[in-house]
Amino acid sequence: MTDADSPIASAPVAPAPVAPAPVASAPVASYIPGSATANGANGANGAAEHRAPVTLTGGPPPGAATLRSVDLCAWFGDRLVLEDVNLLMPAGQVTALIGPSGCGKSTFIRMLNRMHELVPSASLAGEVLLDGADIYGAGVRAQEIRMRIGMVFQKPNPFPAMTIRENVLAGLKLARIKCSDKDTLVEQSLARAGLWREVKDRLHSPGGALSGGQQQRLCIARSLAVHPNVLLMDEPCSALDPTSTARIEETIGELRDDVTIVIVTHNMQQAHRVSDLCAFFLAAENQPGRVVEFGPTEKIFTEPDDPRTLQYVQGRFG
Repeated sequence: MTDADSPIASAPVAPAPVAPAPVASAPVASYIPGSATANGANGANGAAEHRAPVTLTGGPPPGAATLRSVDLCAWFGDRLVLEDVNLLMPAGQVTALIGPSGCGKSTFIRMLNRMHELVPSASLAGEVLLDGADIYGAGVRAQEIRMRIGMVFQKPNPFPAMTIRENVLAGLKLARIKCSDKDTLVEQSLARAGLWREVKDRLHSPGGALSGGQQQRLCIARSLAVHPNVLLMDEPCSALDPTSTARIEETIGELRDDVTIVIVTHNMQQAHRVSDLCAFFLAAENQPGRVVEFGPTEKIFTEPDDPRTLQYVQGRFG
């Protein structure tokens, strides 16, 4: 049983008094196809070269953000499943979370955008800081946090009754974000997710009719459309074929300058390829999950400080 499937119940946690930066109410300039760091114009996805910037009103502040967990603990019922996790996930970098099943990785990543609290009676202690402010602070709305910290799940979950275009724009409607040019935003978001060229002639077809890999990239485009500061990815390639997996990895590489990415993966080669930093989680029998080691990915895979880390990345257990 994974952490996300565990039965749960516990006591509430007192919120911290600090609130994150408010969601921007002024118009925010968007990604423009043709920029050097984007995968849009004249690139593999064929987005238009010259477009005026799209502005979003009521969306997140622009740019990648830094996430930090401070003494973070989680409970399912009276069972402590994650203990004292302290990680710094820098802005504009990719942080990979690795470790055997059941060690708390998925629980941790869901705590980073307040998905953990959706499980009845789940509880936590500690802080999650978004650019220095606690996302669980008094008066902080979960919807605002989830707008700034997007999530892509293990199984693609496009809205089946919506078209591809409607799927991309769904987040704006739910968050009541105003957009100056929806058509351009759809194109830009699909281009950034590496999907524009494949679907540009069928934007009004159902999103559920796409292949599994395309559906996952559509979900990435949907998350990117609101211009999040952070994108969380919980095993996004576990159900995909190698070709689709490679395309998702390319997308991660192309997004890293604009969005902070945190990815859970059981694929050690993938973690090595896509991440800048890597955290190794481990849980002993009947014990909560903890971070054994955290640092630059190259060091974790070649010269880790803890022998258990080397044994895991070399496939000796897990």
